Amino acid sequence: MTPDQQALVSATVGVLKEHGVALTTHFYRRMFEHNPELKNVFNMGNQQNGKQQMALALAVLAYAEHIADPSVLLPAVTKIGHKHVSLDIRPEHYAIVGRHLLASIGEVLGAAATPELLDAWAAAYGELAALMSGLENGLYRDAVAQTGGWTGWRPFTVKRKVMESAEITSFYLYPTDGGAVADFQPGQYVSLRLFLPELNLFQPRQYSLSCAPNGEYYRISVKREAGAPQHPDGMISNRLHAFVQEGDVLELAAPAGDFALDTRKQTPVVLVSGGVGQTPLLSMLEHLVATGSPREIVWVHGSRNPEVHAFREPVAQLAERHANVQRHIFYDAPAPEQLGQGHYQGIVDLQKLDGGSQLPEAEYYLCGPVPFIRKQVQDLQALGVPRAAIHFEEFGPATLSL
Repeated sequence: MTPDQQALVSATVGVLKEHGVALTTHFYRRMFEHNPELKNVFNMGNQQNGKQQMALALAVLAYAEHIADPSVLLPAVTKIGHKHVSLDIRPEHYAIVGRHLLASIGEVLGAAATPELLDAWAAAYGELAALMSGLENGLYRDAVAQTGGWTGWRPFTVKRKVMESAEITSFYLYPTDGGAVADFQPGQYVSLRLFLPELNLFQPRQYSLSCAPNGEYYRISVKREAGAPQHPDGMISNRLHAFVQEGDVLELAAPAGDFALDTRKQTPVVLVSGGVGQTPLLSMLEHLVATGSPREIVWVHGSRNPEVHAFREPVAQLAERHANVQRHIFYDAPAPEQLGQGHYQGIVDLQKLDGGSQLPEAEYYLCGPVPFIRKQVQDLQALGVPRAAIHFEEFGPATLSL
């Protein structure tokens, strides 16, 4: 890009702040009208609730704000790249998206979208597409380079379906072809694709791997979502609960995601989760225990009550068997006999932990709903924990910038 083009893109920051969501809403509507096949790639639940439009608006704004030095966006670009690889996004898709994005800029801005501005945004998008494609090609190469690795969609058989609580069920997935299963980093996820008759579409969803790497199978642990059964939110999760049985075949993409346990370190680990957010942290916990890690491990989990608290007994058993594992549980409304001995009432509050919550040089891994993550990050920073030591996973399109 030329300096003049960078200046033109930077000049649109104010417009993007005010009308970014309107632009991205128009973009998605336009793209799905002209390329309806892409509805099979995008989460239509996030289209209906507006999360995807907001996430894209924030991403476009951030790119415009840092057009002179996009390298500062590398963490966000990496996260998006992992998501794209999990959805089998290929370079040719960028041409389709770019065409509709530039057309949408022209249609939304009207007379303000001069030929010079559109040329500047075309150049900006071209550089971004090249950056993303290059990063994703590297992730695809890494995926197939390891034993059992693959790209695209691969069939897996549900060999076990286990109810973990009143709301959460685990699915044990083995390669249908009988081949090896690729290892993954504890904390990563897989994308799963199902055909939804209600929408007449294939729909992908990401589910954290809730077991340690084992070379034989993947385990996902899925929460049944309450609410209107026809709402796209929860359609895949609820279909897994209601219709998918042992022996059925599901399509999976290879493990992906940049939220992962740093296995190179020997410092203490604090795993903090809310609800089904414990799933990627379970993978981390199981890995640390299975590999005999000497690291001090603190498990902190918040749940409404014991009935919906999945993996309660397995985690308790790990804490009993391993002296380096502490366990702390928060319930919204516990029975009086459930209080004490590592059990607390209310939402997760690290300052309430028996024996304190501060561990020198600890790494903190957080997962749960957005308000939960925001509170934990703020509390940890108030306690003096360096931001670099706090890692979090936000389910769904990324909207947090903490």
